[in-house]
Amino acid sequence: MSLACLTFSQSLLSYTAMILSGRALSFSALALLVLAGGCASYDSRLNNKSTKYLGVGEPIISQDAKEDLALRRSYWDSDGITGPPSMVINLSQQTASFYKGDKLVGVSAISSGREGYDTPTGSYKIIQKKIDHASNLYGDFVDASGNVVVKNVAAKDPCPPGAKFRGAPMPYFMRLTNTGVGMHQGFLPGVPDSHGCIRMPEKMVKIFWDNTPMGMPVTVIN
Repeated sequence: MSLACLTFSQSLLSYTAMILSGRALSFSALALLVLAGGCASYDSRLNNKSTKYLGVGEPIISQDAKEDLALRRSYWDSDGITGPPSMVINLSQQTASFYKGDKLVGVSAISSGREGYDTPTGSYKIIQKKIDHASNLYGDFVDASGNVVVKNVAAKDPCPPGAKFRGAPMPYFMRLTNTGVGMHQGFLPGVPDSHGCIRMPEKMVKIFWDNTPMGMPVTVIN
């Protein structure tokens, strides 16, 4: 019997394996073992229309559809609520929760680090904010006119003759560590996909940015 698809449950951290006979068996899990990436060759699920978006249960079809699905898991409502701001990043649920005092005022879907580039857990503070940040570790090799020669490379990779490294854009960057981990606007394929950063959809990252002061505590949990 072979697996045909995976469906995800945000709250129960369980998955359902659909088998060829048409019957389904449900398995509970202690952790959500879904560490993959967006529209890439390293995980075929991301090019499979039967794959479901994490926590929403609808097919992954296109980048625009994924953004819409991410926003369905996100909201902001801080009217009349005051208190010191803080944030909790939940890697297993793929969410960022924003608090004022002890009141939850917003939640954003995220995409954290994929397998081998796991987002580190722990307690942090915002140590830098830069609205037009670019990565100095990952990006593309481009020619003198800015045309992409080789996509998705590390800065340390061999550079083709006549090309140069251009860092991947990371708008609304909010740094957590001195090793480059932070929150920023980015592509959300529905599963962990980054090199360790926490990606958010454009609408939500702008709201979080506006409400995040320097030094704000951020806790990353699994």
